[in-house]
Amino acid sequence: MTSTGARSGAQPFGAAGADAAAECDDALVDGVLKAVEVTGAHAGSVFLASDDGSTLVLAAAAGMPPSLLGGWRRIPVSSAIPVAEAYRVGRTVYLADAEATMRRFPQLAVALPYPFGSASVPVAADRKIFGALAVVWAGRPGGQGLSKAQRRHLRTTAARLGTSLARLCAHGTDPLHEVGKAPVEVAVPAAQAVRVGLFDWDVASGVLEADATTCAVFGLSPQEYDGQAATLAAQVHPADRAAFRAVARVAAREGRVLARCVRIPETGGGLRTVELWGRLAGTADEPTAARAHLVGGVLDLGTGMAAVAALEQLGDGFFALDRDGRISYANHRLVRLVHVRRGDLVGRHPYEVMPFLADPGFEDRFRAARVSQQPVSFLARGPEGWLAFCLRPDTRGMTGWVTPASSPTSAGGEAEVEAPDAAVPAPVPERPVPTRLGALYRVLEMSSALTEAVTARDVCGVVADQLLPAFGGQRMAIYGVRERRLHLLLQRGCRGELLGLFESNTMQRGWSPVTGALAGGVPLFLETPQELSRAYTELETTSHALVFLPLIASNRPTGVCVLGFDEAHPFPAEERSLLTALSGLIAQALERARLYDHENALARGLQNALLPQRLPTLPGARITGRYLPATAWMDVGGDWYDAIPTAHGIVLVVGDVEGHNPAAAATMGQLRSAVRALTAAGQRPAEVMVGINRLLLDLDPDQLASCCYALIDPDAAVADLVRAGHCPPLLHRGDGITEILEVPGGPLLGIDHASEYPQSQVPLSPGCILALYTDGLVESRDADISVGIDHLRTRLAHASARSLDGLADALLGNAGRAADRTDDIALLLTQYTPGLPPASGADPGLSTPQPRAPR
Repeated sequence: MTSTGARSGAQPFGAAGADAAAECDDALVDGVLKAVEVTGAHAGSVFLASDDGSTLVLAAAAGMPPSLLGGWRRIPVSSAIPVAEAYRVGRTVYLADAEATMRRFPQLAVALPYPFGSASVPVAADRKIFGALAVVWAGRPGGQGLSKAQRRHLRTTAARLGTSLARLCAHGTDPLHEVGKAPVEVAVPAAQAVRVGLFDWDVASGVLEADATTCAVFGLSPQEYDGQAATLAAQVHPADRAAFRAVARVAAREGRVLARCVRIPETGGGLRTVELWGRLAGTADEPTAARAHLVGGVLDLGTGMAAVAALEQLGDGFFALDRDGRISYANHRLVRLVHVRRGDLVGRHPYEVMPFLADPGFEDRFRAARVSQQPVSFLARGPEGWLAFCLRPDTRGMTGWVTPASSPTSAGGEAEVEAPDAAVPAPVPERPVPTRLGALYRVLEMSSALTEAVTARDVCGVVADQLLPAFGGQRMAIYGVRERRLHLLLQRGCRGELLGLFESNTMQRGWSPVTGALAGGVPLFLETPQELSRAYTELETTSHALVFLPLIASNRPTGVCVLGFDEAHPFPAEERSLLTALSGLIAQALERARLYDHENALARGLQNALLPQRLPTLPGARITGRYLPATAWMDVGGDWYDAIPTAHGIVLVVGDVEGHNPAAAATMGQLRSAVRALTAAGQRPAEVMVGINRLLLDLDPDQLASCCYALIDPDAAVADLVRAGHCPPLLHRGDGITEILEVPGGPLLGIDHASEYPQSQVPLSPGCILALYTDGLVESRDADISVGIDHLRTRLAHASARSLDGLADALLGNAGRAADRTDDIALLLTQYTPGLPPASGADPGLSTPQPRAPR
């Protein structure tokens, strides 16, 4: 199953666009509500993939308003977030509680440090993943999450949603396009607090048609009700029956009835107040007498009206928050406690309108209650003393209770004196909204990703992968500063207009927005094409909005990051602050990476200088070598190889000095020189090994090395081999047999002055190939080194390369393409070709006779 954008080839539905949009909305609403229902969660959300499959876009939310999700409306697919992982891997990501979240997604747990569990499942059909469906539930005792049956029902719900989206795509509908820029928001069904019944009252005849809810409000079942207004009147309190009958006369006279209240006795005692609303059917130009039908509804507020009246009489402050966290009700006592007018409280977030709650920590308390669906209590110092806040959340919003409290530092716990009645101050002005948790997560995720980026190319790749999806941009260019000129480091989606304008610009050219942003040290935001053309008349670009982020580290400009948008893009204060903060992180990472690149280039130069620049061309043998440095760090390695012509034949040597540092490289260079000197002096292979062992002990007693030394005598068709703690050589014979030469060997170099190294002789056949290598080619964390050696033998046996160079590349295989090589690799191949002249120029190809099937 592949993770891909859901809209490949899909187009808006043309004339039937409205029907397609409605069908898409219905599918999303049904899916998210069903997911909440089958899991018992308090919130759910659906994310759909963008056109290019790089971003998940919030399409529907239930139980938790999109405003609370903040920076998670657009999620890069590469993010370490459960919903993104579910989309990437195509499997359920189940986190039973906060502890499971911390183990698997520590950055998310830091940004949302609340007790909750979650499950994310891919939304897919026909092997195509459209997005992901996620649910969240409150933390439960003992970490109990969803049962297996609930998880199975959740996957089934996601599959049904995927089928619906696939059907829409098959008819040419783009689901994400139909959703539009704003996600579908739906409330989770809750217990019915208000009942509304409908009726049609024939005023002249007294016949009153009522639905089942109207019957229930009046204490009747539909079977008991006979369709007469008098029957309903009999259910009303005797003192209000006249008022009920007067409803018809008022409607006949005025054409409508508004909020006429009557009381209905409860079965267990007490009275319940209901309201009657209605208007006469017909058109307004008809005479009132001609309109005999009163069509309307009966509104049963339950105990709500009495409760509101009671709250207004209590001595503590009470308030209610809607699903978006804004105050929908505040009683009179709360107004007195917080010294803010009721009109200024309603419709605002508490932490925005109450100055003493302006600290972001208080906002986090409200958000903690919403996300965890658990009560939260805290103290805050109000206008005239300490106040205790208690928050009780549910799926419809939140109820709050506020009362005067003792000072938290008071030893005796004496309560503060309640504030007396006082004049209410002037309206509280707007203040900037503090950074949301989604923004905090962006900073954490970017910091983590940049920490793992090593090279400048890595840093630029991380920035592009994170910023474009998060902010909805379509193109990006990152320029570095070198010798006070701009140089392009990376571009995504640019069509040339940004690339040629700024490439090689000097820092002195003031008209450019890039140099302007660098000179001022602050980001430049151009939100509309008009603003762009007014500020820079010479700048022609297809982008309708641009952001220029100066990258400044240690008070020095290191580069500029340019974001481009296809449409006008307003940048609210929160988004500007976030981009400014991220630009500092990017600048520090880029400066560190450029330093790494510079030092790495020097290290690689040193490494290359210590290796042979050219291998000798000799009669009777063809030789090729390969060296691959480690990619997991910058330090030089100690692997090396060499080929030395002598009067007795050809010496081949491969070695590995312990460590990855300049000391290891220096030791490697000294050993290589010593091998050449001892070989030139005519010493036998075993004597050469003894000599370099003693030299290593004299140079550095703490340093170890391994080595394999081979002397090939083309005239005698033999090879004399000596090993010092090194991997055994491989021999691919001309008849197709490939074997591991398990010849006797001595200990590692650098252990004991008295170490001896046995010398073994191996016969050679025309066309055979001898392979010497270091352990970096065969070692693996997951298997014993002997397994890796046997795999290399198999590759050598079955290689179909036409030349020795091609064979060397084939043997390196995946190791040559690995981005995380933890060890360097040296490989030396020699083909025995008696009677053939020395190879010159291009590799003439393998001269092996046609072999039989290798084994």
